[in-house]
Amino acid sequence: MKMRDVAIVSFAQTHHERATRELNEVEMLMPILSEALAGAGIGKDRVDFVCSGSSDYLAGQPFSFVVTLDAFGPWPPISESHVDMDGAWAVYEAWVKMQLGKVDVALIYAYGKSSPGDIRRVLSRQLDPYYLGPLWVDSVALAALQARAGLDAGAFSVEDMARVAAASRHNAMSNPYAQLSGEVDVADLLAEADFVAPLHKHDCAPVTDGAAVVVLAAGGAARELCDRPAWIRGIDHRIEPHALGARDLTTSVSTRLAAEHAGLGAKPVDVAELHAPFTHQELILRRALGLDEDVSVNPSGGALCANPVMAAGLIRMGEAARRISSGKADRAVAHATSGPCLQQNLLCVLEGD
Repeated sequence: MKMRDVAIVSFAQTHHERATRELNEVEMLMPILSEALAGAGIGKDRVDFVCSGSSDYLAGQPFSFVVTLDAFGPWPPISESHVDMDGAWAVYEAWVKMQLGKVDVALIYAYGKSSPGDIRRVLSRQLDPYYLGPLWVDSVALAALQARAGLDAGAFSVEDMARVAAASRHNAMSNPYAQLSGEVDVADLLAEADFVAPLHKHDCAPVTDGAAVVVLAAGGAARELCDRPAWIRGIDHRIEPHALGARDLTTSVSTRLAAEHAGLGAKPVDVAELHAPFTHQELILRRALGLDEDVSVNPSGGALCANPVMAAGLIRMGEAARRISSGKADRAVAHATSGPCLQQNLLCVLEGD
């Protein structure tokens, strides 16, 4: 079967903050849903399919995504679906539906408010419920174990990790939506006290409230709605064992396999937007993807400068697509992750005409 050409034609995101106490999820989404539709020059009536990504654990109530449908408006009746994952996986679902020829235009949104609770404890609920779950091992502690394994194996150094943090903050200075930005000195970062050894606070993504929206369109519809669509030339996702002891934490086999099946190695890329909530994870991902030194990695600042859980991976797609649509890049790769220590990984290869 010949694959349909599908592209990202519009992208919008919130101004990410440590806490948006004055807005609920619906109020956070409504402005950027309108912005994304306006960016594609369409109204809601042109959307054939809506898919969202979120987590009930963050919202603190079951089926919370049903409530946020009010942001788009479920009347007149719409075709809708939801993934309890980062919005990048909602893009994958919409892309598959578009390949079946049932959808020409899809809208994907994702959101997460991490500020109301203890996000580190919330994410511990992803773990094995019999052995690790009862211990309440949090996400930062697990990342620290991964970082220690990489340091002991000589895969990277603490200086390498600090350089990633400094580069991310520098890049975010040109991103008006970033939560953290600014010029920082690597030596000053290394002088900071340990947070969860061997991690410092700068090695960890900030707690963030935020949301994002993308519009997908197929074939002729994409060319109609966007002067330079960001075509999805390959997309794939892979998962590694749930048990952390069953895999090598110093590498990311699933990322490498997803990249191979998405066709990343067919041609060089100009930009890589990597969903790395910890500095050492960016280093692991760079190696797994075989990125050259001349590739611009996380020009938006990445998740280290704004990390709305359930939306950060979708934002990587939107940021990569924005650079293609603006003519700043011809080929880009966007990456999303979920689960502890890079357990699940999605790769999307985007190209301009």
